[in-house]
Amino acid sequence: MDKIDFKKKLSTLYSAPTGDFATVDAPILQFVKIDGTGDPNRDPAYKRAIEWLYAISYAIKFAAKTQLQKDYIVPPLEGLWRADDPDDFVKRRKHLWRWTMMIMAPDFVDRSLYEAALSKSRGKLGEPPPSLRLEPLNEGQCLQTLHIGGYDDEGPTLAKLHNEIMPAKGLTFAGPHHEIYLSDARKTPPEKLRTILRQPVKSAG
Repeated sequence: MDKIDFKKKLSTLYSAPTGDFATVDAPILQFVKIDGTGDPNRDPAYKRAIEWLYAISYAIKFAAKTQLQKDYIVPPLEGLWRADDPDDFVKRRKHLWRWTMMIMAPDFVDRSLYEAALSKSRGKLGEPPPSLRLEPLNEGQCLQTLHIGGYDDEGPTLAKLHNEIMPAKGLTFAGPHHEIYLSDARKTPPEKLRTILRQPVKSAG
């Protein structure tokens, strides 16, 4: 049984240039998602969300392997980040952030497989966060770059995107700021973290 690596199969979504922004057309994908608010470094709900996402994603993976004979590497953790003022990201005003943490679930994962994985995870972790769900994401046209370094060092790159690159291309925001975490922050020094920074865009006109 071949093991699918979605970072390779969907390589345009999981790779990007460093120091420049590439245009990508993101297809509709489904994700296991959990919502929250505030500083992820301080809010225990964030840690619980991550715990649940990995638990149910691995339960789905093993169920797909057993029931569908489809094996795959669990995709990276991703996050959608919202704020009333995009400058809140640049200035790292984390207490004003709203987030949706998520892990992609392959298209062959249906509702019954998700529900079975949810039941299994509930047996280990108790009741899930109320916002836990399986849901599609449709971003369409996006600009993205690869950021190497700590999360709090993203500000200048985002400022350049918001204030220079998007206006020069006649583009505006078409969805929340999206981050894809290619590195495990628990094992990787901050200066070596690799993160895709993605922004859905549309014509400003």
